[in-house]
Amino acid sequence: MQSGKNNLLKISKAEADKWILYGLKKKEEDEVNILLSEGNEDNLIESFHKKLEFGTGGMRGLIGIGSNRINSYTISLATQGLCNYLNKDINENKSAVIAYDSRRFSKEFGYQTAKIFSANNIKTFIFSELRPTPELSFAVRELNCTCGIVITASHNPKEYNGYKVYWNDGGQITAPHDKNIISEVEKITDFKQINFNFNSDLIEEIDKNIDKKYIDKIQSLSLYDNSGSKLKIIFSSLHGTGITQIPNALKSFGFKDISSVKSQELPDPEFSTVVSPNPEDLDALDLGIKKLKKEKADILLATDPDSDRVGVALYVNEKINILNGNQLASLIVYYSLINLDKRKISKPCYVAKTIVTTRLIDEIARDYSVKTYSTLTGFKYIAELIKNKKNEKFIAGGEESYGYLVDDFVRDKDAIISCAYICEIANWAKDNGKSLDIILKEIYDKYGLFVEKLHTIKMEGIKGGNKIKEIMEKYRNSPPQTIFGDKVKKVIDYNKIVKNPIINVKSNVIQLISEKNYSITLRPSGTEPKIKFYFSLSGDNSEENKNKLSNLIDEEILSIKNNYE
Repeated sequence: MQSGKNNLLKISKAEADKWILYGLKKKEEDEVNILLSEGNEDNLIESFHKKLEFGTGGMRGLIGIGSNRINSYTISLATQGLCNYLNKDINENKSAVIAYDSRRFSKEFGYQTAKIFSANNIKTFIFSELRPTPELSFAVRELNCTCGIVITASHNPKEYNGYKVYWNDGGQITAPHDKNIISEVEKITDFKQINFNFNSDLIEEIDKNIDKKYIDKIQSLSLYDNSGSKLKIIFSSLHGTGITQIPNALKSFGFKDISSVKSQELPDPEFSTVVSPNPEDLDALDLGIKKLKKEKADILLATDPDSDRVGVALYVNEKINILNGNQLASLIVYYSLINLDKRKISKPCYVAKTIVTTRLIDEIARDYSVKTYSTLTGFKYIAELIKNKKNEKFIAGGEESYGYLVDDFVRDKDAIISCAYICEIANWAKDNGKSLDIILKEIYDKYGLFVEKLHTIKMEGIKGGNKIKEIMEKYRNSPPQTIFGDKVKKVIDYNKIVKNPIINVKSNVIQLISEKNYSITLRPSGTEPKIKFYFSLSGDNSEENKNKLSNLIDEEILSIKNNYE
C-alpha cells in the first residue's frame, strides 16, 4: 500500500515541478510550492497524480491548482483539444457559444474559453452575464453554432466547477464526437501546445436578443389561459442563474403573483444560505418553504445554479408537500398528453425518460397510445434520441433527478420551461378545485401506485473511488438472489451492450429486477464522488400498500448501510 502511495507521490511531484516550469502566475506558483512542502503529500497527490478526466460530456472537479483540478490552465487545455478537433474534422465555418453560471471563477473561465477559441480562429459568442444552461442549448441552435460550452458544476457544492460541451444540435456531446474530442484533449501534454494568441475581433457578446427569442418560444408552450390566475408563486434561484429568466418565463405564461426569496436572489458563488445548492436536498428548500408558509402561497419553485433542475413544494390545507422528480416528471407527461390534441402534431408522438425514472410514465403514455423510450441516465441521451428520431415528435420527458423538458427547441433538461409549465398545471388544477396532490392521487388511482427512492453514499478521493469500484464489482459478479424479499428474475449489466435499439453504448450501471417488477439500480455518479442506489416498487394505490412499499425500501437501505457505510 505504501509503495503505491510513494509511486503516486513521485508522479505528483514530477507533474507539479513541470507546472512551475511552465511559468505560472506568482500566486499560483506559491500554491504549488505549498503543496510540495512537507506534510501536504495527500493534497499534492489528489491535485497532481493525474489529469482531470475529460469525460464524455466535459469536465467537473474541485477548483484549485493542479492537473486534477478545475483552473484556467485545465480549462485552456480542454478548449485547445476541442479546437484541435474542430479544426481537424469540421470543414465548414466553425463557431461556438459560451455561457456560465454564478460559481467561483465561472465568468473568468468563460472568457478564457472564448480567448482560446478565438486564438484558434473560431468565431465565439459569449453571454456577457450569467445565463441558464438550457438557454445555452437554445442559443447553439438559434445561432447555428458548431458547439457550445457552459462553465458550471450544476448542483454540486460550492467547491466545484466544470466545463460542459454541447454539439450543433444543442445536446451534450455524444458518440463519435465525445471520444474524438477526448482523444485530442489527451494529446496535449504541455502548455506550450495551447494557443494563447487570442483575437478579440472573433469574440462577440450576446444577451437580450437571445433572451427574447428564448422566452417567446417558451411562451408558445402554454396550453391554458392563465391570464386570470390567482396562483401565488414563490421562487428561489438558490443564488444561481434562474433569477435571470424564470420570472420572465412565468410572466410570459400570464402569471402575476410571483415573489422571490430575497436572501437567495443575488448570484453568490458561496451559496451562503444553503449547505448545497441542490433542490433535491430538502435543506436547500428551507427558506423557500418558510416564505411559502408565511405568505400562504400555493407553490414554491427552487432551481439549481445553472437552472436545469427544479424542486417543487406545495402548501395545501396548512401542510407542506414536497414533490419528487418522478412525480413532477409524471405530472408534466400527463398534462402534455391530456392536451395533445391542442398541439396539432402530424408526426407520431413519443415521451422519453431514463432507465432509473418511474415506470408510471410508461403506463400514462400507453393509455394515450404514445410510445415511451427509456435511455441511459443523463439527459444527453434523451437529446440524442430527439436528434435521431426525425420522423417522430418528442412531447415531454424527464429524469428522476429533477430535470424535465417539454418540446424540442431546447435539447437539455430545462428548469425555465419546467417552472412555467408546472405552474400552469397547478393553475389548471386550482381552477378545477384541485391541487397537484389531488391530480397525482387520481393518476395513482388510475395507473397504480409507484414508490421510488434514491439512496446515495459519498466516497471521496482515491480510496473512495476504489471502494465504489468494489461495490459495483460485487453486485456485478455476485448479485443478491432476492430484493425487497422478492426473488430476482433479471440482472441487467449495462456495462455490456444490451439488446436494446435505444441503448447502444456501455454504461457502468447494474439493474436488478424482481418477479414483482420491483427494482434496484446501482450507478456511480458521473459528476460527484458518490454511488447511487435507485429503488422502485409498485402496487395498488392504498395507504396500507404505500406504507408497506416504503418500509421495504427502508429495510433495503438499512442493509446497504450496514454492508457499505
